[in-house]
Amino acid sequence: MAARLVRRCCWRHLGAFISPPSVPASLLVLPAGKMVTARALPFNSFHTSSLLSWADGFSVKEQVEESRNPEHKVITELIERATAPQDLLQLAQLYALSSNQASQIITQLSKLAVEKKLEARSIVQDARFQQLLSIMDSQISHVWNNTLVNLLKSLYSLGVDSSRREVQSVEQEVLWRLRRLTFRQLTSLAEFLVFKQGKESKLLSEIIKKLELRWTELEGTRSVVSLMSRVGHVSPALMDRLEDKALELAEHFEPDEIRKVMLALAYQTRRCVPLLRALSYHLLQKHSELSLSILLDLIFAYGKLNFHQPQVFQKIATDLHPLVANMTPVEVTRCVRSFALLKWLSLPLFEAVAQYTLDNTKQLSVSHLCGLILSFARLNFQPSASEDFFSMVHEELEGELDKLEPHLLVDLVWSLCVLQQAKAPYLQRVLAPEFYSQIRGDESPKAHGLRLKLIHINATARLESPEYQGPFLPGEMLSGSEQGEDRATLLQSSLREALAGLLGSQDKGRFNAHTIYGWHIDAEMVVDSENKPLPVKNFAAPHLLHSEGKKPLPPDARRVAFLRWEFPNFSNRSKELLGRYAMARRHLQAAGFLLVDVSTWGQAP
Repeated sequence: MAARLVRRCCWRHLGAFISPPSVPASLLVLPAGKMVTARALPFNSFHTSSLLSWADGFSVKEQVEESRNPEHKVITELIERATAPQDLLQLAQLYALSSNQASQIITQLSKLAVEKKLEARSIVQDARFQQLLSIMDSQISHVWNNTLVNLLKSLYSLGVDSSRREVQSVEQEVLWRLRRLTFRQLTSLAEFLVFKQGKESKLLSEIIKKLELRWTELEGTRSVVSLMSRVGHVSPALMDRLEDKALELAEHFEPDEIRKVMLALAYQTRRCVPLLRALSYHLLQKHSELSLSILLDLIFAYGKLNFHQPQVFQKIATDLHPLVANMTPVEVTRCVRSFALLKWLSLPLFEAVAQYTLDNTKQLSVSHLCGLILSFARLNFQPSASEDFFSMVHEELEGELDKLEPHLLVDLVWSLCVLQQAKAPYLQRVLAPEFYSQIRGDESPKAHGLRLKLIHINATARLESPEYQGPFLPGEMLSGSEQGEDRATLLQSSLREALAGLLGSQDKGRFNAHTIYGWHIDAEMVVDSENKPLPVKNFAAPHLLHSEGKKPLPPDARRVAFLRWEFPNFSNRSKELLGRYAMARRHLQAAGFLLVDVSTWGQAP
């Protein structure tokens, strides 16, 4: 009460010494249409120290009362009602502005520049703007907190040189006041700095530390979602706290907020299982209707995180099915790719996509078409109108192969091999010496993946394309499938122990064999007509690059291959859906093997 009385007395006493300058009438017309007399404020040292230095300590109510002062109110209205930079810039000449008012004018200039798409350089180079900077810098400590935060963002937005003393002064003032800023102000500034400056900012680092310490002040879903999506990637420690808060508020999230949280986790590759489960549960329980953009973003996030929720997938696929006809090619391709990453097939949805492709062929680019074929191959999906679909594919790809990037071309031909649609021109294009010579000698993981796919394509050409006459990969390229043996899994070790006991001799079995077809066989044995094991190493092995034995197989003898397939994240348990698996089986069967599957099934959280 005493402070309030002193403040009122000061204003009444100073009112007698205030004289009005000349002001254009156009700037003084209030909404009611009446003319007023604006009295300038002589901001001497007493005025600023006794008023504005108190402002940061005032309550909201006291600040509102402060704004009722006629002198302040007139200038504030002029700032807020300005529709052009000139209206704001001339205020520096017409009034004796305080540093807080100069800061507000700079903020308004930045706002107008964004709204009206004005050239910021012309504003910054104006002499009156430089005067505003000087006024602001002269008593920067008297600028109110919220105004200070907006001022810093405005200086960055206007492109004022960060090496200027005025900008550095504002930055330093913000650093000194971090403890006094509200959590909301810290959040707003952090989001802006991440967008403008990225991670390399001393000020941002200090703000992040404060957010990490004060995370319990977080209130409401909007703040949590905003921080997770815009700032969380800067600080793993802060993201941990945000995930805990999001889990606490999960039941209150709206669908769009769930989408943003899921995308934030996906882009940062943070597989927070409790949070993902909670979001999935509330998504199913509370939100029956979801928009197309939300559905696509959700399935993308699940695919990116490899997080399996079959009930959610079924809901998304069911909701997407009637929307396919009105999607854009980009949306269709993105949708199918996400489901392919999850190894989850919805026949109605994929049939609708295949029909969409036939109905909108002219709208699809070659890259869109390639994306659809790669996704279909990953799940070994054959459309019901397979003949029409692949006729269209071959027609659209004709003459386009040479325009594709090498890795995309290999992926495309490999996918057509999976779908048993690879014709001679496709095979010749990637098996030609001038093509595979580009990656010969390259030991990078990407080049190894390309070599392995080329070996699979070569196997298709030899085993499944009798009409194909060449070229084929040379023998030295076929060794590209051999790698150092990885640490054996529990299933692999158990298989070896069981077979060793069954065979009774190591000579009757071959383990960990890398074939010239690019497929790895965990165990191999040869049995006679009575299914008795024979010494496998005594016989010629055309499926190996180097064979120990030379003898041909006896009549009625058969080769048996044990294939280990582990699918911890495969939602749909029909193994035939996996394109790579289907291709391996076809190749080895065509090579004369009797196959024995040794598989584990499960669903990771």
